[in-house]
Order: sequence, then C-alpha cells, then structure tokens
Amino acid sequence: MNVFFLYPEYLFLLFLVPLLTLLHWVSLRIRRKRVIKFANFDAVARIKGIELYSKNVTSLVITCCILLLLIFSIARPTLEYEARTSSVAFVVAIDNSRSMEARDIEPTRFDAAKESAMSFHDSLPSGTAMGVVSFSGNSVIEQTVTKDRALIERAISNLDFSSLGGTDLAEAVEASSNMLNKYSKKSIILISDGQLNVGTIENAIEYAKARNVQVNTIAVGTREGGQTSYGISTVDEDSLKSLAYNTGGLFFFVTQKNELRLSLKKIAEIEPGVVQQEITSYLIIISIILFFIEYALINAKLMEFP
Repeated sequence: MNVFFLYPEYLFLLFLVPLLTLLHWVSLRIRRKRVIKFANFDAVARIKGIELYSKNVTSLVITCCILLLLIFSIARPTLEYEARTSSVAFVVAIDNSRSMEARDIEPTRFDAAKESAMSFHDSLPSGTAMGVVSFSGNSVIEQTVTKDRALIERAISNLDFSSLGGTDLAEAVEASSNMLNKYSKKSIILISDGQLNVGTIENAIEYAKARNVQVNTIAVGTREGGQTSYGISTVDEDSLKSLAYNTGGLFFFVTQKNELRLSLKKIAEIEPGVVQQEITSYLIIISIILFFIEYALINAKLMEFP
C-alpha cells in the first residue's frame, strides 16, 4: 500500500507545526513570569504543578494533530493499493421513454432496468468510474463519470419517465461517448427496448467507432410485447444487436429481471489491479472530533478557576 498527495506543494505548510509548538512554550513562559511578578503564589503552584503542565501538553498535542490533519487534507492524500477492480470506465444509459412502462418484465421494464443498474453498480469494485444517462427523444446526463458511489446511487434512484416522446439511441450514444473522452478503456451499457424512432442506428455506430467506445446493449422486454398506456410495445432487437456487434460490445435479450442482472455482470471486466482512494474526508472528520475534544479540555480547565 502506498500513499501519495495530489497537491504535494501544500505540504510546505507543515512548518507551521514547529512554529505553533514554539509559540506555545513562549506563551507559557510569559504567563509564568507574569504570575511571579504579581506574587500570586497559589497560581504559581498550579502552573508549576504536574496537572496543569500535562494539560497544556495535551492541548498542544491535540492542536498540532488538528493542524497536521488539515494540512494533509489540503494536500489531498490518496491511498494506492492492489485489489480486484475494473480498468473500464462505464456509462449506463437507461431508456426512460414511455414504451419502458410495459409490464412484460415485472414490475415494469423501466423499474427492472433501474434495479439492475443499481445492482450492477453495487457489484463493481471500489474505485470504478461510472456515469449515468437517461434518454428518450433526447438525452440527459444524470451524473457525470465519477468514482463517488453515493452520487451514482442517487442518480439511478432519481430516474423517472421522460415527458418527451420518442427514443433517440444515436443521441444517447453521443452523450455517453462524450462523457468518456478522457478514459482509455470505455464502455457504454445501453438498456432499452430499442424502439428507435428518432435518429438512425448508423449514426450511433459511426460515432461510437470514431471514439473507440464499446457499446453493450441490453434489450428488455418480450418478443410478444407488453402493454403500455398507448398500446402494445414490442422490442426492436435488430437495432440493439447491430449497435453492439458493430462496436465490439455484447448484446443480450432479456425477458426476466434476473437475466438482466446476469447480463450486466458479464459486461464488467473485474480483474486484479491498482485502486486509488482519496482519504481527505476521513482526515477532516478526525480533525473535527479532535477539535471538540480540545474544546472540552479547555472548558474543564477554565472551570477550575472560579
């Protein structure tokens, strides 16, 4: 396991720690001289006593620890360790057009897609980059590519049906591909019933191939179709199959929710690798706890002097 800092230039602030220590002892020495000057022998005895001396040392140690933690937090420390990980950055694009309300997959195609996307995300190792897109007649970036698991979970949970009609697979592929520009290995997971009625599948294929993006497609629904508010919705298997095969991705036709989850697991490329995890938030939490401990010690000390 290795530790490195994203902004090591801020570590020069560490000189403040010995400076703080020096100021503390100078201040304590000045206080002693003042007490002797005013002949407050009771106070002299307390200052020379082990109890107050130890409390000053304790306060100094805690203050130095808080300062160290804050300096390290600014420098953004990151742990680097070996673990099972995925070297691929993913964007999950979920069709939220009205055709996805069909109930040929319980509870609906859309709900099954959301639940499975969440399950897929949970199965990915820590440190895997992922983004979320919803699409119908247009595409919406619900969450840019991030390694923050809480943000991804929130984005998937908040997905809802679009008020815009149509299904534009080409725009979904374009939006998802653009989110993956800075990654070397990139993969789109497109979950839809494939009812393409805006744009062309050829445009989607050309765009993905030009950017070296693998598009995995999952067709959700049954070949018999499912009932929606506007009638029976069937699955356009050919469009989704063509998109996957022509971009080097995988194609799955799923008719049950458990099949959808299994398909997503097959797409993830989990292998031994190096994982990076920033620990700034943990250091800040520890510094806050130490601050309250020091506050309690200072108040306890003040109560000793009526």
